[in-house]
Amino acid sequence: MPVPLSILDLAPILSGGTAGDALRRTLDLARHAEQFGYARYWVAEHHFTPGVASSQPALLLGQIAAVTDHIRLGSGAVQTGHQPALSIVEQFGLLDALYPGRFDLGLGRSGQRRKEALTELAAPPPPPAAEHVVDGLLIPKPFSFAPLLASARAALFHRLLHQPGAEPPDFPEVLDTIEALLAGPITDADGNQARAVPGEGANLQLWILGSSGGQSARVAGERGLPFAANYHVAPAKVLEAVAAYREAFRPSPTLTAPHVMVSADVVVAADDETARRLAAGYGLWVHSIRTGAGARPYPSPAEAAAHAWTEEERALVADRLATQFVGTPQAVAERLGTLQRATGADELLVTTVTYDHADRVHSFELLAKEWLG
Repeated sequence: MPVPLSILDLAPILSGGTAGDALRRTLDLARHAEQFGYARYWVAEHHFTPGVASSQPALLLGQIAAVTDHIRLGSGAVQTGHQPALSIVEQFGLLDALYPGRFDLGLGRSGQRRKEALTELAAPPPPPAAEHVVDGLLIPKPFSFAPLLASARAALFHRLLHQPGAEPPDFPEVLDTIEALLAGPITDADGNQARAVPGEGANLQLWILGSSGGQSARVAGERGLPFAANYHVAPAKVLEAVAAYREAFRPSPTLTAPHVMVSADVVVAADDETARRLAAGYGLWVHSIRTGAGARPYPSPAEAAAHAWTEEERALVADRLATQFVGTPQAVAERLGTLQRATGADELLVTTVTYDHADRVHSFELLAKEWLG
């Protein structure tokens, strides 16, 4: 049997479109995903991105839950550096109170990285790793976000996302508080109790997401939590992330053995030529992210065709283009099988963006039929 297949949605805003349009498309896609047999439907948290409408996962997940019946819903991921642990627990506790047992609370370290980026820039750069292939899976040269995260633009975003003078607690501390509030109550030395209502006792599945073999992977393993690794965001680091998680894993009441989900960016169509045409805007979209502007509204086919690429621009997005799975259902399923085999993934998480919503829905339908039978 194939491993479960799930969807990650960023609620992409199209060139010439609005956030409202994007969110309504997300609700429609979630309904179709449930019909097609996908196991989970996750939404990502992003801020200050003109081309992404999924800035508040809990709010969006409530709307999705209202139009679906049984598919598991989750965050991929809540950025723990941007809000208190209590707010996260209350938001997802409220969702669980209304729609019991359907939610995955996926957590990431975003919002805590500016200090790390400054440290990385101050250190001597490591020797560049060469592109290589492992068990049929392309592992490209790594891309560093450190210069972008240490930029003046990132400093502005950091200021707007945090209370003045506040520094987010370290990731393990945030997790300690979240787990304690969910287990509740928290009691101090004098016997005073604090309860998260709703939140305490919520039937949530905790996940940790990570893009490298750093703290996120280690913490997920040490706590015996499931881990999601981002091949679609950081393909060069996926094997490192999965290995670090498995090496650190300790059995817990949640898991007796490691459990890994790996993401991939895909576009599926009836033939290769159509799939390549549908994926034509992806490079420009990734380029806008990697230049620090935040994801632009997803370009139309005409905008993509009109762009004259420079060699420097192509180099900036080469790893993401090379690791996007584009083609027929059979070809994409084969590449996903390679990804699953090379990483040992227990589940796969796919994301797709096309300019036309019907093409996007059809891409997920074709893949589900091929993968799930």
